[in-house]
Amino acid sequence: MKKLFLLFLLSTLALPAASTALAADTGPLKVGVSTFVPWAMQDKDGKYIGFEVDVAEALGKDLGRKVELVPTKWSGIIPGLLTGQFDIIISGMSITPEREEKVAFSIPYDYSGMDLVANKQRAAGFSTLEDFNKPDVILAARTGGSAKSAIEKYLPKAQVRWFDEETQALQEAVSGRAHAFVSSAPLPALEASRRPDALFRPLKDTFTKEPIGMAMRKDDKQLKATVDAWIAKREADGTLEKLRRYWFHDIKWESRLK
Repeated sequence: MKKLFLLFLLSTLALPAASTALAADTGPLKVGVSTFVPWAMQDKDGKYIGFEVDVAEALGKDLGRKVELVPTKWSGIIPGLLTGQFDIIISGMSITPEREEKVAFSIPYDYSGMDLVANKQRAAGFSTLEDFNKPDVILAARTGGSAKSAIEKYLPKAQVRWFDEETQALQEAVSGRAHAFVSSAPLPALEASRRPDALFRPLKDTFTKEPIGMAMRKDDKQLKATVDAWIAKREADGTLEKLRRYWFHDIKWESRLK
């Protein structure tokens, strides 16, 4: 059944003409994004770049619609979608039952997982998840992200400090005010590589695996059908994998930030 569904999705999308016909309208596609390295961030000229930005631009191009990014704090990104500030969220959002009660998700276009990066001095000797699951351990994470459910499930005994931005939470671990920063991969591993004097990655792999989807309003069924077909098409032809390799498997893009 799953294979038949995939074949159906692929057959419905002959780009670019058919996808344009399937689009809900021909106006700008307003995309809600939250700053999150390397998903969406500003380059040295103030322009937004990142995996999600490239995905949104590729989607908009195939739909024949100009993409208008709407930077939004993570804690307000679902409310922003529901109140019509933008048409779709493309911002590394994991698909969860709680979120599915509020929004309609596309089929997954990526998979992520929760990881952590720790302060070399404060977390010296820590090498397992249980080392961080203690009442005297302080963790830092972004408010409203999937880190919340992961921490509640796997690290319930630890203290947690919440921040609106990833950079603020990360700085807690860099400075030693927190033992570790919890976030979606690949950010913790990238930060450990960037700051080997202050940080290290104690775990060999992520401690969760999460499907990532684009979120839309539940009544926007036409856009969801179009987006699902587009994801299936671009997964099959290697477009999405090419973007993953560029943004997640290397840090050459960092030269665009300086």
